[in-house]
Amino acid sequence: MRYMSHLLPLSRVARLVGQPRSTIQRMIHDGELDTFDGMVDMNELLRVFPDVRWEDDGEFRRVEEIKEKAFARRVYERALPGKEVLAERLHELGREFAAAKSLLLHYDRVHRFLDDKLDDLAERAGVDAVATLRHWLRTELEAAPDEAARAEALLAQESVMRIMSATVTVRPSGHEFFVEGNDTILEAALRAGIPLNYGCSNGNCGECRARLLSGQVSKSHPHDYVLKESEKADGVILMCSYTAVSDVVVEAGVAGAEDIPVQRVQTRVKAVERLNEHMVALRLTTPRSRRLRFLAGQHVTASIGGDAGEYHVASCPCDDRQLTLHVRRDNRPFARRVFEDLRKEDTVDIEGPGGRFVFSLESRRSPVFIAWEDGFAPIKSLIEHAMSLEISEAMHLYWIAAAVDAGGADHYRDNLCRSWADAYDNFFYTPLSADDGLATLVERVLAAHANLSRVDLYVAAPRPLLDAIREAALARGLALRGWHGEVIEPFPGAPATG
Repeated sequence: MRYMSHLLPLSRVARLVGQPRSTIQRMIHDGELDTFDGMVDMNELLRVFPDVRWEDDGEFRRVEEIKEKAFARRVYERALPGKEVLAERLHELGREFAAAKSLLLHYDRVHRFLDDKLDDLAERAGVDAVATLRHWLRTELEAAPDEAARAEALLAQESVMRIMSATVTVRPSGHEFFVEGNDTILEAALRAGIPLNYGCSNGNCGECRARLLSGQVSKSHPHDYVLKESEKADGVILMCSYTAVSDVVVEAGVAGAEDIPVQRVQTRVKAVERLNEHMVALRLTTPRSRRLRFLAGQHVTASIGGDAGEYHVASCPCDDRQLTLHVRRDNRPFARRVFEDLRKEDTVDIEGPGGRFVFSLESRRSPVFIAWEDGFAPIKSLIEHAMSLEISEAMHLYWIAAAVDAGGADHYRDNLCRSWADAYDNFFYTPLSADDGLATLVERVLAAHANLSRVDLYVAAPRPLLDAIREAALARGLALRGWHGEVIEPFPGAPATG
């Protein structure tokens, strides 16, 4: 016996089976998993993943943690949607339950009707043949299919997930993400690493307009921007003001580096964290109504009074209003201010972003990241962006640095990199010494990747090293579209890269 059709979006399938969404996409592309209009049937999921036990999934554990903490305010607000959205989701689930129960009652009536008809047929056609048919029918209806327990657990698990979160699919890009807690559609997209177009993010500019193609949304934040009547009739919403009640499909643009305007934002110092004697992490917070819009890998100009410096953002756009800059101790006035007298709650002005050293959202090749000294800052941002996208391809990080006693920055976030390697099965970290020389460094990195046609190289390094890696990689099969380079100016006294 097969269960009736029940279709699941790819993001929910990925979460149910504990795999990145890109892995599910690859299985579909390779013909291992069949879909219908971009959705996966429950029976197909049971067939392809026979060893998965849904009751062990983390979604139930999340609910149990909330209950154990007695719905502590912060946990409650982050994990569960608002009461209006929660009520709507429960109502929708109740409607589906009622429809399923109604269908089962109908099947029961049909069964009893067939039973009566078989009694009539037995009187006319003979008992033996009808008895055999009746026995077979009863056996089939009463027998539980082999996957019954797993199917029930899957349906229960998926029901909990639908109460806790909704899936948003973006057209035409095909990106998918979850809306959880009290997040708006825009907040959820940015947290998932998907750079949807937006401006102010607080309902004033209208830049985050999107067209609702299907599903149900609810206004969660007021907005001052006035939509035209024709836009309302066409299903246009502001993603910064609406949350998803059910699974929804929206038509919205995904931003590239050229789409983001230069902004000027006044930030406050959250912390000045000493990483070693030569490096600090300058942690900044933007105003609630004015977050900085940027892409991972881009740079900004930071200024204190009249002292300014250009730095790559080391944090991910998915970090909401938090910005981190890695500042090296040198003779520039801005760096001196940071190291000598900058304090918590001081003001730092940010202008930006700039640069095209950004992550390729369309690529399915494995990313290889190469950082020179504090060129680790943009690389860190790119890696965290890739992690937020839950890509399934292996990621490799090579970090080239000189020791502090030689005037270098050393691998000042070495513990972070090692924690990534410990936490992620597909992440590999190799620290390298800048003293090994350019030719040796290039060979060590490229020799570890036999087929460069399946790789994207992201390199932040001084020009000589950048050019050497690019030339050698292209000669060994790297596709031109797989090259992404950013020039990092060497610090005074740095080991020669030529």
